[in-house]
Amino acid sequence: MEQLSLPAFPYKIRETEGKTFILDLVRRKYVRLTPEEWVRQHVLHYLHRHLGYPYTLMGVERGTRYNTLQKRTDICLFTSEGTPFILVECKAPEVPITAATVQQAVIYNKTVKAPYLMVSNGKQHFCWQVNSNSSALTPLEQLPAFGS
Repeated sequence: MEQLSLPAFPYKIRETEGKTFILDLVRRKYVRLTPEEWVRQHVLHYLHRHLGYPYTLMGVERGTRYNTLQKRTDICLFTSEGTPFILVECKAPEVPITAATVQQAVIYNKTVKAPYLMVSNGKQHFCWQVNSNSSALTPLEQLPAFGS
C-alpha cells in the first residue's frame, strides 16, 4: 500500500482466498484492504493514538439518511453522551480533495450534525469547525484532542 502522510502504526494483515484484509480495531474484525480502507485505518489510528479518542466512541461506515437517500459515513466520533462530535470522510490516496469532496461531507453532516468535520485522502487532510446555526465552516489546523 501507498505511503501516507499520517503516522505509521502496527497493523495486522491477512490473506484469504487471494484477497488482503486488515484488522479494524473499531469494528473488531478483518475488513477488505482497499486504498480507501488503508486511509481509514490510518485516520482511526491517528484519532486514537495521537488525539486520544477511545475506539469505543468511534463508528465506522454507519448508515445515515439524507433526504430519501441511504448513505454511509466513513468515521463518526461521538461524545460520551452519544452525540456526534466529529465526522470524517476518507478517500483513496489517488482521489484529490476537491470542493465536491468537501460538499459530500457537508451534505452528510446536515443529517449527522457534528460540530467538527475532516476530509482526508491520507496525503492531504482538511479540518473544520461547523457553525451549528449557519453550517459555515471555519478551517482548523487540526481537530481538537479528546477531552479538550
